[in-house]
Formats: sequence, C-alpha cells, structure tokens
Amino acid sequence: MNVHSIITAAAAGLADTGGIHQVYLVACGGSLVDMYPAKYFLEAESTALHCAMITANEFVHAAPRRLGGNSLVIVCSHGGNTPESVAAAALAKRRGATTVTLTHNIEADLRQYADHNIVYAWGNDSSVADNPMAIILGLCVEILAQTEGYEHYAAFGQGLGQIDGVVSRARVKVAARCTAFAERYRHESLFYILSSGASYGHAYGFAICSLMEMQWLNAAPIHSGEYFHGPFEVTDRETPFILMVNEGRTRALDERARSFLRKYADKVEIIDARELDIGILPPSVVEYFNPILFYSVMCEYRAALADLRQHPLEKRRYMGQVEY
Repeated sequence: MNVHSIITAAAAGLADTGGIHQVYLVACGGSLVDMYPAKYFLEAESTALHCAMITANEFVHAAPRRLGGNSLVIVCSHGGNTPESVAAAALAKRRGATTVTLTHNIEADLRQYADHNIVYAWGNDSSVADNPMAIILGLCVEILAQTEGYEHYAAFGQGLGQIDGVVSRARVKVAARCTAFAERYRHESLFYILSSGASYGHAYGFAICSLMEMQWLNAAPIHSGEYFHGPFEVTDRETPFILMVNEGRTRALDERARSFLRKYADKVEIIDARELDIGILPPSVVEYFNPILFYSVMCEYRAALADLRQHPLEKRRYMGQVEY
C-alpha cells in the first residue's frame, strides 16, 4: 500500500476533467471518526480544495450537488460490508467520482465500488502509522501536496516515522493510570469527553464508540472551545470529565478548560499529549498526530474499564443482534 502512488493515479485519472476539486470523507461510526484528522488537516491547510466529512447514510440520502467527475471520495468500513458505506461508494461511482476505499477485509463488498482499494493491517502488532486514521490522513496530505503543494510534506513524513515510538512509550507510561482510572470510575454512568483541534473527532469517537457502544455508558463529547459557551454549567464535583490536551495550535483551548475543571470539578482525568512526549515530532505537523496518539492511549483506558466492569468490549445489545 502506497498512498503516494494511489493519489498520483487518482489525480491522473481526473486530469482530463480538471483534476481534484472536492474531497469527500464518508463512513459510519468509528470509521468516520478515523476521518476527522484528515478533514481538519485539509480545512486548515488547503486554499482551494473543498472538503466534507459526511456520515454514509446522509451521503446517500442527501448527496452534495458538487459530487461528480472532479470529486475524490474516500470511503472506509472496517469490515467492508457496512450497508450504508457500500451504498455510499456505489452512489459515488454512479455520479462519476473517483473512489478510494479502505477496509480490513480482503473479501469486502466495498471493494467492488473502488477505483483504488487499501486493505490495512489490524491488531496489536500492526504499526499505528498503518491504521486507518493515519492512512486517511496520509491520503489527504498527498492530495494537498499533489494539487496545491504542501510545504511541510517532509516534516509530515518525519512524523509518521516517529509516531510509533511515541505511542509505544505512552502506552507504558499510562498503564498504571489506566488501572487507577478504572478503579475510580467503574461505577459511574455518565462521562463528558473534551478536546479540540484534530482530536475533537476522537472525543466524539471515545464517547459514541468506546463508552456508549462498547460499555453501554452515557457519554457526550464537548469541544474545548465550546465548553465555556454553555456546557460548563453542568460542571460539578460528582460528574466525570475526560480531557485530552493537544500539542499544537489549539492547546490554549484545552488548557483553559483544564484550569476551570481543576477549580470546579473533582473527577477529572487529563491525558496530555505534551506530557506523553509527542513534542518530539516537528512543530509544523504535530497537531495532526495528536489524535493518533490519543486513540492508542484511550484504547488502554477503555480496556482497563471494561475489565473491571466485567463488560467485554465486544458485547452488544443491538448491534448485529436485532434488525435495524
């Protein structure tokens, strides 16, 4: 799998129609969460590309009018057979768009609607630089580099080479904290998850996937920048908050929330990317790697919580169990 060659081929295929004008990131649930850093990146760095991140069923029922021959549509489905995502890829093809699909399943239905397909590795032994979040981010870095140019392209490549080591060391560093977190919060039923920048998507993902889906716990994400515009009124000494503090341009938003929470809340878990040494990555690109670090670290938190609650992460009440 080579994201550079995939985007080179995709761009060449669109050359006669004027090239890539729109990038649509389409998926459901955790796969959609994996796309947020790429969306944030393109919105932050591009001057001409139109980028949208859309949940698959909405993409099918309310497709963007711009979708067509100048569109590159990236569709991700871990199992590769999510009906909404397969339908989205099929629609993109009917509208003349170029599709890049990602899945862990070599026999996925999604692949039949792919101009270019990536089968990614999955498991404890796989590199975090090869997980779908990093791959989709890498695809969008390539899109920008090949359409407009990207001055920090080499720095991004350096970051990809460093992030595995950062994550590996961070997992060791938080091991005892995860156990303490699980011990303290095993009987809680509601959590608020805060972050900003490229990591807000993972605040959303940890809420809807790790806590609501995998642990049947009530949870809600809050953007650190929005916390002081309504949500902070529910802050008290009894409600748990989890705050992921970014390294990079939006760190000030997270630090402001941290200061308030330390003053008015007692149940606060802070995961600070700087303290976990992500700062060794180039400053020009480090903010885009925060969510890759947070994803890996928060997997350790949720595993510890699931273990003490005796609620396996794979257990479901509705998903795959009933018709919906």
